[in-house]
Amino acid sequence: MAEIVLMPKLSDTMTEGVVAEWHKKVGDKVESGDLLAEIESDKATMEFESFQEGVLLHIGVEAGQNAPVDSVLAVLGDEGEDIAALLEEAKKKKEQSAPVVEEESVAPEPIKKEVSAPTPKTSVAPPAPAKAPVAQEPKGAAPAPSVLNNKIVASPLARKLADEKNIPLSQVPGSGDGGRIVKRDVENFIPGGVLNTTESFTDVGLNSMRKVIGQRLSESKFSAPHFYLTLDIDMDNAIAARKAIIEGKGVKVSFNDMVLKATAKALKKHPGVNCSFLGDRIRYNDHVNIGVAMAVENGLIVPVVRFADQLSLQDISAQVKDYAIRAKENKLTPDDWAGSTFTVSNLGMFGIEQFTSIINSPDGAIMAIGGIKQVPVVKNDEIVPGNIMKVTLSCDHRAIDGAIGAAFLQTFKQILENPVLMYEL
Repeated sequence: MAEIVLMPKLSDTMTEGVVAEWHKKVGDKVESGDLLAEIESDKATMEFESFQEGVLLHIGVEAGQNAPVDSVLAVLGDEGEDIAALLEEAKKKKEQSAPVVEEESVAPEPIKKEVSAPTPKTSVAPPAPAKAPVAQEPKGAAPAPSVLNNKIVASPLARKLADEKNIPLSQVPGSGDGGRIVKRDVENFIPGGVLNTTESFTDVGLNSMRKVIGQRLSESKFSAPHFYLTLDIDMDNAIAARKAIIEGKGVKVSFNDMVLKATAKALKKHPGVNCSFLGDRIRYNDHVNIGVAMAVENGLIVPVVRFADQLSLQDISAQVKDYAIRAKENKLTPDDWAGSTFTVSNLGMFGIEQFTSIINSPDGAIMAIGGIKQVPVVKNDEIVPGNIMKVTLSCDHRAIDGAIGAAFLQTFKQILENPVLMYEL
């Protein structure tokens, strides 16, 4: 008996999906567990396996098209089975479940006198030109410069500039009155041609991920009252510690791994920051799950390092590397990005010194990490070279007050400036 396969809901925020690729075609035999299609959700492109078996009788969403969750993705059944009634029933259910929108009667606005009368349907009159068309030179050919009494007309400044640049004025088109060559004409002159002044652009439709990023971050920014706390951290000891770990244990940890480890320890000491705002209540989390913002081809994704306070620096490093590889390959699953209690966003590797991040709701806070910059610092009353990293904590003021956020940052700073505390606190 034929069964309908519905567009799956692959994440808690997914409202529609795009079929990236079909791995079966109409008429193919499908076993339970076979890869049926690849579907792009708002988070990633994921493989969709069939839970039914039978012959693929109908494809409801072609590759490259999108459809709402729970709409007809495909139909599986016996070979040659008539599915017309099944599809018709599914169509009626969809129509019945669609919300009814009552149309309001709106009186047409009166036509203002300034508005031109509509053009008769039988003929369309071309608009009258405002002025006579100007004959254009063939493409690639420069307009002839202005000549008066066999002498090129140019401003003294244009002549001086052309002489300095060894540009023949006879080749320069003039844009001044009567074709007179002026300074800008010489400055913009390109030998053998003219400037390309054609404006061009490319419109690209929003994919599912970009739509959800825009929606969720807009909701967070406009509903959560953000405030920001920025701190400078001396990274000299962290740089030395990282070098010792790499040389001593052969494990290539990154500064971001050290940031995550220090964040986890600080959150455990300051549970007031490790919280979630849930509308009518604030949840203070005993566990520490840190979301790590990662850029992917189509947007941004935030996989979660769970129980980060219980992981070693090496374990955190291995897990983040695995997430980064699978994120680039679109192989992360909904479980990988669910359940964060705090988020870290690091743009230091791109040379960004300081920035602010939008909170990843319902988290109560997110921390933005800038790059390490060598600057003059005062130590022991002397100006010496130092390595400073700026961090900015964005807090939801509905859940976190300034003093609580500041205390967390002080502990975070203390740990990074004394890396041995990563294992002692």
